[in-house]
Amino acid sequence: MLRPPKKFVPTPFGYHQEIELKIDALTNLGQGLGRMDGWVVFVPFCLPGETVKARVYRNDKNCSHADLVEVLERAPERADPACPLFGTCGGCQYQHLTYEAQLAWKTRQVGELMQHMAGVTFPVNPCHGSPKLWNYRSKITPHFAPPHEGQIREIGFLAVGRRSQLVDVPQCPIAMDTINAALPELREDIRRQAKSYKRGATLLVRATGDHIETNPKAVVTETVGDIAFDFLAGDFFQNNPYILPEFTGHVAEKARAGGTKYLVDAYCGSGLFALTLAEHFEQVAGVEVSETAAEWAQRNAEKNGITNAKFLAASAEAIFSVIDFPANETAVVIDPPRKGCTREFLDQLAAFAPARVVYVSCDPATQVRDLAIMQEHGFKLEDVQPFDLFPHTRHLECVMTFVR
Repeated sequence: MLRPPKKFVPTPFGYHQEIELKIDALTNLGQGLGRMDGWVVFVPFCLPGETVKARVYRNDKNCSHADLVEVLERAPERADPACPLFGTCGGCQYQHLTYEAQLAWKTRQVGELMQHMAGVTFPVNPCHGSPKLWNYRSKITPHFAPPHEGQIREIGFLAVGRRSQLVDVPQCPIAMDTINAALPELREDIRRQAKSYKRGATLLVRATGDHIETNPKAVVTETVGDIAFDFLAGDFFQNNPYILPEFTGHVAEKARAGGTKYLVDAYCGSGLFALTLAEHFEQVAGVEVSETAAEWAQRNAEKNGITNAKFLAASAEAIFSVIDFPANETAVVIDPPRKGCTREFLDQLAAFAPARVVYVSCDPATQVRDLAIMQEHGFKLEDVQPFDLFPHTRHLECVMTFVR
């Protein structure tokens, strides 16, 4: 019998004790949630309605965590994963779920977060699906550990539930075909140069046009509709180009509703929203904390002949002090990092009092936290629209629209 880890808490289950339980729901992390005599147990790769056998590996103060051993009663929404590494590689969480069911659960999870975190009951529009379900990612970042006995072993992604263990990933079915075509040679090059690596590293693999770029400082181009965006390969840009026209189109529709004439893009990056929305507004102002990203946004405006957009390199909080747009005719688009907005920014947004706010988030949990603050400031929630930019994973983008 395996010896439990030193910090293992032996109640309510023993180390590697196998239990049978019914799965009731999926968490926003993509794990199955079941209860054993009222005690919550999280098990990955399960579906609601299934009865499973699970092996416990950790007991926390109010829940336990277990690995899936066997599905005893299968849910009708269960699908056969397309990737042989699913369940071992931590990159995907939902390949065992039909795509229609993935969208339904992502829709439900946004609504549940709003209820549980903010006490808000509001209809959530059905999650907008990706037009391409496989081979959609334009960038991946495989990792590898330092050489062992002169050899580099696994080149891939973290294993499920592990903080350091890597899974070797020769091919990735959610990465673009051009990326998968390039991976064998890239992996072989790394292994040939094993002696040059004193520590582990992360490899950038970005598809741009008809080739692959691995230099994070190289300039790459992505096209959204009629707008071409140049940016550094290592900088952030949405990694599912197939859905971006619909995604930015929805943001444009919500921002320009009600006759707003001016747009503020408060976390503009290299200009994705500011420039795709510029044709709908008299003037656009973007702000970005990264000076290089703000410079790229300005260059992209010039490259595309967009003359009604200006960009400022500063924290998002600083933009309202230099904005002279009439607030009652202005829409503000927010697309903050995963950690969400600062309280300072939300306070200044409220003081500026724009007619409309379109809040785009890659983390609905921090977005819902900010939703509560927005409501305190007198903003009214008008629309909630999730977008599935990352099929087969737990990740989603959510667009919330507010009015004064």
